[in-house]
Amino acid sequence: MLYPELFKSMEAVRWNMDTDIPWDEFDASKLSDEQAYTIKMNAITEWAALPATEMFLRDNRGDSDFSAFMSIWFFEEQKHSLALIEYLRRFRPELMPSEEELHKVRFDFDPAPALETLMLHFCGEVRLNHWYRRASDWHTEPVIKAIYRIISQDEARHAGAYLRYMKRALVSRGSELARQARLAFSKIGVLMASAHRTPQALHPTNLHVNKSLYPEDTVQCRLPTPGWLENWLDNQICFDNVWENKVSSRILHNLSLLMDGTFDTVQDLNRYRKSLLREAPAMA
Repeated sequence: MLYPELFKSMEAVRWNMDTDIPWDEFDASKLSDEQAYTIKMNAITEWAALPATEMFLRDNRGDSDFSAFMSIWFFEEQKHSLALIEYLRRFRPELMPSEEELHKVRFDFDPAPALETLMLHFCGEVRLNHWYRRASDWHTEPVIKAIYRIISQDEARHAGAYLRYMKRALVSRGSELARQARLAFSKIGVLMASAHRTPQALHPTNLHVNKSLYPEDTVQCRLPTPGWLENWLDNQICFDNVWENKVSSRILHNLSLLMDGTFDTVQDLNRYRKSLLREAPAMA
């Protein structure tokens, strides 16, 4: 089981919201209204770990090890939301999300293949790590800069934990599951490493997840300002092609190590995916 070791390692580096955030360094002159509003949107987005956890527990009922790990992931993701809300409570209370605004992002996600969802969230954590690093650079107020640095490090650790569960699927759960995992990881990897080719941000909170609610079935579309994410990425934190390429390279590098291949480009990974489909046409 991975959960006991992951709990121990994450407990060792867990930060304290009272003592590890430099609240007394707040400088009101360095926080604009524009910046403060994006903090509210991120706080609500992080709250969506709640429905994501409900999805994970439902779709992984046969995997108590991974389900136990959700207790760590859920706690830390909700803590991110709480830290951002606490920042607003202290310094911009008029922008604190209401309970109604938070609850609006809690809705059912359709069942999905567990391995594909695992890979999707690994990529999502890699992307969030890079987004929050850029957010820390963009912000000018010292306390929020520190908060984004701290939570970006959490997201990197979460990606590492998901990667360990991906490796487990490949090496210790039998050849059939390993074959399914390779197909799932390469399929989602091609999608998530190709963000520079799509008009939308490829993150789990920006993907459609409930057919019966379409088109109101993404987390982002349920925020008070549904289009904020694209503006935040394009015009505020300036998450340009250089940074998109960093995300893609990180995904491809980890998949290369995970699946004993060399995926320097998305095309390399796609060729690998097609070779798997040729070997197992019944699974196509």
